[in-house]
Amino acid sequence: MRASRGRTARVVLRALVVAALGVGVLGALVGVVFAGSPARVAEGVTIAGIDVGGLTGAEARTLLEQRAARVARIPVVFTVGEQRFPIKATTLGVEADWSAAVTSALSEGGGFAPVRGYKRLQTRFLGTEIEPSVHAYTAALDYKLGQLATAIDRGHVEARLVRRGLAIAVVPGQVGRTLELDPAAAAIVRALAQLDRNRPVPLPVSIDPVDVTATDLASAARQARIAFSAPVRLISEETSWKLPRWRLAELIALPSGSSLQLSIAGPKADAWFARLRKNVERPPVDARFTTSAGVIEIVPSKPGLEIDVPTTAESLLAAAVSPPSESAQGRTARLTLVTSEPELTTADAKGFGIERRLGTYTTLNAGTYNRITNLRRAIELLSGALVAPRGTFSLNDRVGPRTLERGFLPAPVIIRDEYDEAVGGGVSQVATTVFNAAWESGVKIVERNPHSLYISRYQLGRDATVNYPDLDLRFVNDTPKWILVAASWDGGSITVSLYGGGPERRIESGEATMRITGPPRIRRTPDPTIERGTEFVEEEGSEARITSVTRTVYDDAGRVLHDETWNTSYRGEYRIVRVGTKPKPERKPKPEPKPKPEPKPRQEPKKPPSTTEPRPEPPPAATQTVPEDPPVESIPAVPAFEPGTTPRL
Repeated sequence: MRASRGRTARVVLRALVVAALGVGVLGALVGVVFAGSPARVAEGVTIAGIDVGGLTGAEARTLLEQRAARVARIPVVFTVGEQRFPIKATTLGVEADWSAAVTSALSEGGGFAPVRGYKRLQTRFLGTEIEPSVHAYTAALDYKLGQLATAIDRGHVEARLVRRGLAIAVVPGQVGRTLELDPAAAAIVRALAQLDRNRPVPLPVSIDPVDVTATDLASAARQARIAFSAPVRLISEETSWKLPRWRLAELIALPSGSSLQLSIAGPKADAWFARLRKNVERPPVDARFTTSAGVIEIVPSKPGLEIDVPTTAESLLAAAVSPPSESAQGRTARLTLVTSEPELTTADAKGFGIERRLGTYTTLNAGTYNRITNLRRAIELLSGALVAPRGTFSLNDRVGPRTLERGFLPAPVIIRDEYDEAVGGGVSQVATTVFNAAWESGVKIVERNPHSLYISRYQLGRDATVNYPDLDLRFVNDTPKWILVAASWDGGSITVSLYGGGPERRIESGEATMRITGPPRIRRTPDPTIERGTEFVEEEGSEARITSVTRTVYDDAGRVLHDETWNTSYRGEYRIVRVGTKPKPERKPKPEPKPKPEPKPRQEPKKPPSTTEPRPEPPPAATQTVPEDPPVESIPAVPAFEPGTTPRL
């Protein structure tokens, strides 16, 4: 039994081996049958979309090169939505490596005959696409991508409401898109390497969706239509205003951007509220100080009224979106007013501690109409300045630039040690007045610039000049209370006073001294109207000099607060000398005397012959010679001034 089973197993095994060998032989035969020639490309292989199966390597390369040359100038159409962009391979310098592609295609059917046969069977039925390696001109490709991006890229546009007259329309949004540069570059090069130009090629883009759609704006569109359907009445306790439909259309701003709500906003709404505020509001009045004869008083402040614009706008919008079918009260808005406080209240002014006059100073008017106008304009700007304890007063900061637009006029000034004219001339007299008021008040003066020339109408050594913005007059409030700078003018002078509080101070001013430090500087000016050698002194000029004055400030206990010496150097004014350059007249030569003609002898008239005896002739008369005129002497011209003298005008 066992021997029988063993023989059966061997028979089965032998049959299986024989069958396997048969299958192997059959398979090898099949592989050999379909192996084909290794010199030809397997059937089913395509390169760049062109079937090259059954061709030799040379034939395939020739076919591909001929097809590539034929389509090189035929553009491939690339698309993004409805936009079309034709591009030629020659434009970007796109070239395929056909030799390498053919070599790769031959390897698809390579190997030993049976193996090659099976590989070719697979290629025949399943197909194989070979993509050739492609090279492009990088600069040209980047430039073309930039052009495409400019034409394709766009940001998304939100849906919006638009008003046409009083009608409302909804404009749908538009998605945004951006060209994906790297994938697009690969797609362009790959498509241009293909030899098929019949199909458009889509370019890869990324989509930027909208945030606000037309559906999102449906509610706002409905409210806007209601708002513009009927007028609205705005009421206050004293009056009311009717806002017609066209006015509501100007005031109500439609949603924009990511907003979905109506609002009262925009330039026209701002302008309307500004006009309403002029008619309704009452500005607050600050507390102020008045002075008279050294006494200071406080004029109380007054509160004002102003519109609460946000609350009023909210009430207007609520009334506008109320349907007209409801009661009349539904389309009525209320004007909301609130109290506005002044910047300086009466309590604040009292808290400043300004109780008395600390010091005062007056200077007299001098100069032209323009100069006096500048004095008064600067006084107006100066008066009312408040200086906090430990604060610094600056005349330039308070008065500001001296310009025509701000009311200043051209007037004499000192520029580079000489008198000239400029806008704002005369403000230095205000600076001198403020300087002396601060001097007499005993406060700390931290910046003072004297005039470069001595001016006799000012107190000796106590003048000051300013020039915006570099030369300033400044003092520090070193008292414990605020200081008020009060300034005024009348028909003949200007006055500046400082008011404040705290312990009283005593000021001792030393008598100023002055000494001459040099003669006038001389400036000679050629004058062609004066004869050479002659000089005239047109202006005498002045000597350079130096002054010194002291100030000592004591507190109420007699302690010294400030002990100062103010030294001032003044340059002399130029002595102006006119020097003649006109040539002297030339002397005329003495004329030669003309010779006097000799007198001709007189001829006696012939007498008729006498019948009588001739009378004896008288003796001949003596001949007299007339003397010639003496020669005229040349008188030299006498100069108007003796040489060496210097006449003065």
